[in-house]
Amino acid sequence: MSCLFNLRVCPSFLLGILFLSNLGQAQNSNSEMVIESTLEVISISSLERKTIYSKPIHFEAPNWTPDGKTIIYNSKGSLYKISVDGGEPELISTGTLNKINNDHGISPDGTKMVISDQTETGKSLIYSLPITGGEPKQITPLGPSYWHGWSPDGKTLAYCAERNGNYDIYTIPFEGGEETRLTSAAGLDDGPDYSPDGTYIYFNSERTGTMQIWRMHTDGNAQEQITTDELNDWFPHPSPDGKWIVYVTFGTDIPSGSHPANKYVQLRLMNLETRKVKTIAKLFGGQGTINVPSWAPDSQHIAFVSYELK
Repeated sequence: MSCLFNLRVCPSFLLGILFLSNLGQAQNSNSEMVIESTLEVISISSLERKTIYSKPIHFEAPNWTPDGKTIIYNSKGSLYKISVDGGEPELISTGTLNKINNDHGISPDGTKMVISDQTETGKSLIYSLPITGGEPKQITPLGPSYWHGWSPDGKTLAYCAERNGNYDIYTIPFEGGEETRLTSAAGLDDGPDYSPDGTYIYFNSERTGTMQIWRMHTDGNAQEQITTDELNDWFPHPSPDGKWIVYVTFGTDIPSGSHPANKYVQLRLMNLETRKVKTIAKLFGGQGTINVPSWAPDSQHIAFVSYELK
């Protein structure tokens, strides 16, 4: 779940002290502040980080295309694509919709996209369009609805939605129809993403007091907690080979139901066979860093966004 943000963020732990000491001054001089967003790729084996694109504008939420050649992200209500080798991004046409948030993704066959946009009603709705762009087609009848996962067979979408004051996990046929509610626990359930074999939906839930990673069968049965720590874990994304999940972790200073920008966070990787967890990156970011699936098709690299205040 997310929305459009225009927050000022800082990129590294080395700049943290400077950021905090100058925070009051910065808040009084917003017109002089520039945010630098950096699209990065990290190797899960070497932990080497490579910069793909950096620009003094705000952009978020990279999706990696199944052919491994392109990364798609959102900025200022629009979608862009860029080669994994870098270069200049290209605008993707989304017709009359121009308030796209950072909950968007690519079909398993790489021919279609879904976006979450609030142009028409002021509430986020889910739409489909060709991967090359075009006029979107509405899928979810009700809002707010925030896309997060696409079933491996391409037939079903999973998303977070607010209905009657509670945020839960829902699914809906890609071609449209009635939505199905999968969770009903008190508190926020968010970030659903399918395992590549179609057996599970991974998601994050605050039902135990902190935000933790859970999974369930795709019909909502057998809901099982995966992480058990005092931190707040968000947006689990299974790797294409089914061996790993990556997620973003906020500290204990952040309320369990919040995933803000402007925070020091970790990208953490879990081995699904051993349940061992390791931190693969520390950065300044949070909201927009890895909200949506961003694994490379080789299951060895992950795209994410970090930020810097200049």
